[in-house]
Amino acid sequence: MVTTALPDTHPRHLFAAPHRLLFFVGASNVLLAMAWWTAWLTATRLGWALPSSGPYAGWLHAFVMQYQMLPSFVFGFLLTTFPRWMGLPDIDRWRYAPVGIGLFGGQLATLLGALGWEAGIVVGAWMTLGGWLAGLATLGPLLLLEKGTTWHARSCFAALLVGLAGLAAWIAFLLGGSPMAAYAMIKLGGFGMLLPLYWTVAHRMFPFFAGNAVKPYTAWRPMGLLAAMWPLALAHLALELAHAYAWTWLPDLALFALSGFALARWWPAGPKPFLLTALFLGFAWLPVTFALYIAQSVVYLVHGDYLLGRTPAHALFIGFFGSLLVAMVTRVTQGHSGRALVMPPVAIYAFVAINVVALVRIVVEISPDPMLWQACAAAGWLVALTPWIARLGRIYLAPRIDGRPG
Repeated sequence: MVTTALPDTHPRHLFAAPHRLLFFVGASNVLLAMAWWTAWLTATRLGWALPSSGPYAGWLHAFVMQYQMLPSFVFGFLLTTFPRWMGLPDIDRWRYAPVGIGLFGGQLATLLGALGWEAGIVVGAWMTLGGWLAGLATLGPLLLLEKGTTWHARSCFAALLVGLAGLAAWIAFLLGGSPMAAYAMIKLGGFGMLLPLYWTVAHRMFPFFAGNAVKPYTAWRPMGLLAAMWPLALAHLALELAHAYAWTWLPDLALFALSGFALARWWPAGPKPFLLTALFLGFAWLPVTFALYIAQSVVYLVHGDYLLGRTPAHALFIGFFGSLLVAMVTRVTQGHSGRALVMPPVAIYAFVAINVVALVRIVVEISPDPMLWQACAAAGWLVALTPWIARLGRIYLAPRIDGRPG
């Protein structure tokens, strides 16, 4: 009997580990999300009419990026690391496959809805909710099974619960609720979910990565730094939900100090690989973000003018979330595929380019033609990340190069 070996590159390898499937989904979602957003911004700038359905495109953009694209990577990371943080067995594929299916199918349906399929946006929201609940149902029991208390895991899980509330608010809006529910979805996704998630992962992993790459290095991870973030982030969130923009500078000043102090303490002295440097350069966007939020709030308090527009938000979303996405996904992918812990040239290009995109989006608010520069920034995501994503796809579709499972 003659057997035919499977090619080295095959979709079955996506199910060898949670991060493979969910990172592949996230990478696909990046390209789909930004292709649609670029098309919408370009058509709007040129006065063309795109087929559309449902709520305002900006709200859809916020939902897709915060609840479908970035969470694909988040769930991929957490479904891989939760068992390792807690000393528990790896998660079975039948538990994590529905998460990837829900998030990918949900975004695809949402974007089809944005292009005119009347039911697509609602279908996409429900599929996303299904994938989200599958992720929570997998991660949640691990918190009960572990012998100790892993506060980083509990912090990440709490952030995902806030994200669940944001999803519920979006679905309530789609089913006829107040537009304030859509506004709540946007705000809950940023300061209630993604900021705590990123902060928690940085607190857990950055000193660990630095300790492995630089000698000597003293890891600094006080739990008070993690605990202090939560009430401050939620205070900013509450003030934004109440439209009390004149007072957001109060928690933001503390967050600026905390993030700047953490960056200074974590930053390793001496030579270090760029893969490590990129993590800290990406984190440096966080104090910059809070400085912009503080300036915006103080000007509003003193003069009643809401200057800078969405500049602070995009410093957070593109500068901080976007650049750390490239750095973290590259680090995890290199390590979990048996490759050397170095940043390949295509990843360096992606990291530098996404930082340029962040700068472009920031200057949009002072540009005489903001829609043109918004379209350029959106297209910049595709220019910056497509080569990097193509490399990631080949890695996830192939076995580890060291022959180990996973």
